[in-house]
Amino acid sequence: MSRPKVTYFDFAGSRGEEVRLALAIAGVAFDDDRVKSDDLARIKPDLPFGALPVFEVPGHGVFAETNAILRLIGRLHGLHPDDPWEGARHDAVLEACEELRQRVSATSRITDPAEKKAARQALAADYIPRWARGIERQIGAGPFVGGARPAVADIKIHMLAKALSGGTYDDIPTTVLDPFAKLTAAARGVASHPAVLAWYSPKA
Repeated sequence: MSRPKVTYFDFAGSRGEEVRLALAIAGVAFDDDRVKSDDLARIKPDLPFGALPVFEVPGHGVFAETNAILRLIGRLHGLHPDDPWEGARHDAVLEACEELRQRVSATSRITDPAEKKAARQALAADYIPRWARGIERQIGAGPFVGGARPAVADIKIHMLAKALSGGTYDDIPTTVLDPFAKLTAAARGVASHPAVLAWYSPKA
């Protein structure tokens, strides 16, 4: 293997796609190893923490945990601050985004339809707006968390905004983030980045 490899499921969402987009924006060529859900049981014993994504770098080993991978890529390629104080601010955004994802994902494991609906409606009414206000306080003058250039924290924001506005979760209105102009501007900035547009363009 002569270049980095990302191993994740074969769909354009969630944590693995964040890693792919970070590498795309950084201009790093990588092997995109897409596995089927049925493959996880087979490869799980070989994964650092039994979960995907993982990021393998020649000469350095296999790295796990999405936010750790994003910080690594960010520090190597100018997508995460070197300054420890500014870095901590970006780290807080990464962790807040992951907490939101975990809370929303937890509702998918609720088997009773009425209970699931109520849980998601409660998130949309309270937690998600509070989360969005917190994110906007970190964006500052914008358009991105760090100013004019996107960072891995912005990629995280983009992926969550895409899921929420795209109707991924029943009973969470696709308009839930509409009142938050700074957040949606950061998300749109990532979506319209030339490297992201190229990533999703049909491959010859």
